[in-house]
Amino acid sequence: MIRPRTKSPVAPARRTDHGSTGTGLALMILAMALLPVGDTLAKLLTQALPPAEVVLWRFAFQSTILLLLAGILRHRLRGAMFSPILMLSGLCAVVTMGGLVGALAVMPIATAIAIFFVEPLILVLLAAPLLGEKVGPRRYAAVAVGFVGVLVVIRPGFEGFTPAALLPLASATGFALNAVILRRASATRSALTIQTGATLYAALIAMTLFGAGWLLGLHALNVPTAPGWVWGMLPLVGAVSAGTFLLIAEAFRRSEAGLLAPFQYLEIVGAVALGYLVFGDLPDAATALGMAIILGSGAYVVHRERVAARQGDASDRALAPQA
Repeated sequence: MIRPRTKSPVAPARRTDHGSTGTGLALMILAMALLPVGDTLAKLLTQALPPAEVVLWRFAFQSTILLLLAGILRHRLRGAMFSPILMLSGLCAVVTMGGLVGALAVMPIATAIAIFFVEPLILVLLAAPLLGEKVGPRRYAAVAVGFVGVLVVIRPGFEGFTPAALLPLASATGFALNAVILRRASATRSALTIQTGATLYAALIAMTLFGAGWLLGLHALNVPTAPGWVWGMLPLVGAVSAGTFLLIAEAFRRSEAGLLAPFQYLEIVGAVALGYLVFGDLPDAATALGMAIILGSGAYVVHRERVAARQGDASDRALAPQA
């Protein structure tokens, strides 16, 4: 993700704990292995439940697990758990999860995740107006190339196009907005506080939206009549989601964001593998080309952010008073 620029002319030198950094990398790799597992479970659940209900129960179990962890790890809580900024984060989480689960219900996992990986490019577009960060022409060019890749995957106006292909784009936009919000929230809150509070809000918002749809006759509550395997899988998908996001938060606590960012692309490897092993899905040639363009442009954005971060650190050291 894009690293905020420091406004102070003096930045203290950061000491690197190589053991902690290695642990952070290991946690990130584990998290990226778990993410497509959660998506696969969600796709399986959409065979028995509508996407809206999968989202509802996923947040319900995820928030329950996080509340239990917050009770056990009370010493890791810092800052307000209930506040407008975390409510907004919860709303973005519902948009993110709703769009992704809706897409998984009708398209291969790898295709949905490939489109979702436009998120770093959307974050570049949001950085200047919402974070006041300076974005150079190279990164804007990478964003343009990445969206060409999205068009190759979605293929609007061609046979086989479905409006559902826009759902991962909505999900990616929600995730990018949430990243901006969480940068603000993390200044005064711990990762466990943020994840627990935002997930509780997300569960309440999902419950409200699902209840409104039920009252309007748009859908029914299907869990009571669902097959037995659904009851076992619902808490599992909640546990995988909670564990994944806590692993990511702990990874970023231990290691620098620029070091961890490239490992996010391991998720697409797991998505392709599980999509084939569980559902027999493999991307066609056009989808594979679009995926390569999206991932390549996203990787370039990550590279440019790391270069900008190193230049910023060098400038801070040059401006720092000499002992």
